[in-house]
Amino acid sequence: MRRKRILVGGIVLAVFCLGVLVGRRSGRSSSTSLSSRAPSGGEVAGCIDFHDAASQAGKTGCVSGRLLKVYTSKGGNTFFDFCEDYHDCPFSSVIFSSDKQKFGDLQSLAGRQIEIRGSVTVYQGKPEIIVRDPEQIRMAP
Repeated sequence: MRRKRILVGGIVLAVFCLGVLVGRRSGRSSSTSLSSRAPSGGEVAGCIDFHDAASQAGKTGCVSGRLLKVYTSKGGNTFFDFCEDYHDCPFSSVIFSSDKQKFGDLQSLAGRQIEIRGSVTVYQGKPEIIVRDPEQIRMAP
């Protein structure tokens, strides 16, 4: 399972880097950053509830919900739990240990309504967003 997750993470990273490279060569910038500018073509105008995240699979989107728990595994990966039982939750989000140094106190997000932006992939049959940059996370209005 760990190998599969690493492989999927590597593929996602490679696709992301390729997209950034192509975007820069064509004069466009990456749309994964959370800025205050208005959405343009291809960007998501609003967030959807985490219960409906499956509808965004394969797209760049924004998912929101009340973060119940921030859990860090023995391997150092941090998971955002939006449900009491993560096994039954329709959405997950992860920050890999290799990116964790970019973030501050993630525990302070627990109990808050947050928005997560990024590529919505499917892992083990559930939609998830891999968070690689702090700008992908913000407090919901």
